Amino acid sequence: MLDEPIYQRLIALRLHGMAQAFGAQLADPDACRMDFATRFGLLLQAEADYREDRRLQRYLKAAKLRMPSACIEDVQCSPARGLDLALMRQLMTGRWLDEHRNVLLTGKCGTGKTYVACALAQHACRQGRRTLYRRLTLMLEEFTQARASGTYGRLLTRYAKAELLVIDDWGIAALDDTARRDLLEILDDRYGRRSTIVASQVPVSHWHDYLGEPTTADAILDRLVHNAYKIALTGGSRRKMEVADQ
Repeated sequence: MLDEPIYQRLIALRLHGMAQAFGAQLADPDACRMDFATRFGLLLQAEADYREDRRLQRYLKAAKLRMPSACIEDVQCSPARGLDLALMRQLMTGRWLDEHRNVLLTGKCGTGKTYVACALAQHACRQGRRTLYRRLTLMLEEFTQARASGTYGRLLTRYAKAELLVIDDWGIAALDDTARRDLLEILDDRYGRRSTIVASQVPVSHWHDYLGEPTTADAILDRLVHNAYKIALTGGSRRKMEVADQ
């Protein structure tokens, strides 16, 4: 029979999704009743779905999200949380990424900032957008190491090319002059070209004080705040709520 050579040829051509679907069709008696165009169309769709899933897994692996399973459809929107349903639906379209706008998430510890940030980032990966997630302290440490190893420019290019950069734990640790300059370099390269999400316990109104040196602070905030959606999460700690429900 020609079935096995066909299957092996599909594998050799790296049409793995089509090969899996072909095997399933052979095992399904009802598939024999379908016309050629229908069966072939199903095989093509299976290959497209397979490649889309593989691409998503690659993007998620490269993004290194703290919560890779966070899903924007599961984000609970309510006035009590400070999350507007209409805004979340607007963000789901991805238009803000096309317009190179930013999202600033603030709120007390446990209000769900990281989850919402990761959910938006995961959704961006699903839309085929290359994403990076970093905690601010680790990101700045990465640049310190790159400067020492002579790979600073290469790392800066990598950050500049990411269609979405998520900076978490903004405001946790104090910044020195080098850290402020690195942060300005990153945001300057991205301004008007790429989008950035920042998650912080510190209200946006206090960011200038947090950044310290006034001139650099003005430059950083100018590239980050004025074209951003600002979401201030409210309510109690969701971690405590989850423990109470158990």
